[in-house]
Amino acid sequence: MVTFKLLLAISSIKPTLQIDINNVFLNGDLQEKVYMALPPGFTPPNTEDNSNLVCKLHKSIYDLKQSSRQWYKKLSDALLTIGFSQSQANYTLFTRGFNDQFVALLVYVDDIIITGPNIHLLHQLQESLNAQFQLKALGPLKYFLGFEIARSVEGVFLSQQKYTLQLLEDTDYTRSKPAKTPMDPRTKLDDQQGNLLDDPSSYQQLIGRLLYLTLLRPDIKFAVNTLSQFMSSPHTTHMQAVHHLLKYLKGIPGQGLLYSSNSSLHLKGFSNSDWAACPTTRRSITGFCIFIGDCLISWKTKKQTTFSKSSAEAKYRALASTSSEIT
Repeated sequence: MVTFKLLLAISSIKPTLQIDINNVFLNGDLQEKVYMALPPGFTPPNTEDNSNLVCKLHKSIYDLKQSSRQWYKKLSDALLTIGFSQSQANYTLFTRGFNDQFVALLVYVDDIIITGPNIHLLHQLQESLNAQFQLKALGPLKYFLGFEIARSVEGVFLSQQKYTLQLLEDTDYTRSKPAKTPMDPRTKLDDQQGNLLDDPSSYQQLIGRLLYLTLLRPDIKFAVNTLSQFMSSPHTTHMQAVHHLLKYLKGIPGQGLLYSSNSSLHLKGFSNSDWAACPTTRRSITGFCIFIGDCLISWKTKKQTTFSKSSAEAKYRALASTSSEIT
């Protein structure tokens, strides 16, 4: 997701196309012998007993363990053949050329995003891929993995408004009174206060859906990270905090990120830590955010894996995590 947001940030004024590969896993070539039981209802001609018959696969199919690996190998080999280079930081990112000839290609299973300053090169690449794989040309990028993407002269705006409204509708919070903050700053959650929930699955499902929402909502990252620590045995106080967070989302369901077309390519990061903030484990919490120019592309809040004996030590650990992300 960080690579996806970085790609949109640096191509905010460049054309970006989206293509979808048809029957993606059927394109993979098998390198080993794989046999499959006969499909129900299929009777080969000139056979009486089907109990010992199997099919030998010549190509990969869906639900085969090797399918995703073989498809990715075939696609990457095809891209490397036509001059693309594979990123060593993210193997799903491929680039080719420089300046006006630059093209970047990002793969997510069967969804592919291509971007670059020259729209004619993008169409040529699209036709080249169509000659090898059957695909659908979806045109300019507008919707990707639940992200709504809108372009204007000011840049690119990303949001998850549809996903948020669906979450509020499913939890019956569309008519609730909005809250001003994701979490009450005076609240210190632990595993002692309140009563255990009779059915923890409802809490776990809500946290799972909120975790996906944090991909474009840094404002709720800390609250969701805190609440996700009580997934195994949630209490009534934790559920009340989740309801408070839903009320906050009700107030600004369309909150998102704007990647300005006038932004520079200067990479910068900010980090902080809260020493011994966890009341249960007394571990410190790391928080950081990474910008390219004015565009926020990466953020995290996470409990540190080891104890820090001082606030300075906690801050150094946060700086190390931030430096690692920038690298």
